[in-house]
Amino acid sequence: MAKDIIARYIWIVDTIMSHGRISREELNELWKKSRFSDGNPMAERTFYNYRRGIEENFNIDIVCASDGTYSIDSDGSPHVRQFTDWILDNSAANSMITELGAASGRVEMEDVPSARAFLPVAAQAINGNRKIVFTYAGFNRSRPEVGILFSPYFLKLYKQRWYMLGEKDGGGYRTYALDRVREMELTSEKFKMPRGINISDFFGNIIGITTSKADIRDVKIQTTYTRAKYLRALPLHHSQTEEVHEFYSIFSYKLKINYELISELMAMGPDVTVIAPRELQVMLVERLRETLRNYR
Repeated sequence: MAKDIIARYIWIVDTIMSHGRISREELNELWKKSRFSDGNPMAERTFYNYRRGIEENFNIDIVCASDGTYSIDSDGSPHVRQFTDWILDNSAANSMITELGAASGRVEMEDVPSARAFLPVAAQAINGNRKIVFTYAGFNRSRPEVGILFSPYFLKLYKQRWYMLGEKDGGGYRTYALDRVREMELTSEKFKMPRGINISDFFGNIIGITTSKADIRDVKIQTTYTRAKYLRALPLHHSQTEEVHEFYSIFSYKLKINYELISELMAMGPDVTVIAPRELQVMLVERLRETLRNYR
């Protein structure tokens, strides 16, 4: 019964989010056609209990406007929407695996090893504004760095790896990959979040996790007709806009140029041509030349 309740929560939130705003009558019409109903509408009391359960389990508020329509309270932040989507996707995947039972061996999932070992400790530190101390085996160091005292401000999931961004004691802002951490302990020492900063200040105008003090640029790329479909389904960045032509599309972004942006564009190969800025064109050409030199 528990997994069925979670599935009902997911259906309600996903339905409301897909409509933006929806009335109880509209929700009931969709509910009657769902696999959770025998053709009858959802009772008012049941809907109230589900709203409360969704808030308690997912920290997602379903709010009612003065006109009687319901929506998800996103607090005006795209990061709230992304976090909500991530919670729902993971809950849906967990429910699916449970329902598969013996057939679960026919489903392959990507592994996120850092989530098991150190993500709970990092999340606890963020929730309580407590410093952590850890050992870090960075790829650019010959030996692990021991005894890093760190104030974790934010967590970010990127390409199946968890990263934490915060302030290293005596070292300024740093980003660390949790899968490179070797030991981690929660300390009793508290830290204060700097006033006026949020996760968008660091990651809002970049692809990936390599932060930069560079200026935000107007990035324009021309893509093939087929590649455009993929970018519509899974945007490269939340600033993405599209200009559709008969045989191609031009996508525009507000981004800082960093390593991950170049890597993403390189991975698209001949499907993509950078139109602007010129600086990014030069970087891609140089990367292509370096790649070709490996095959001479």
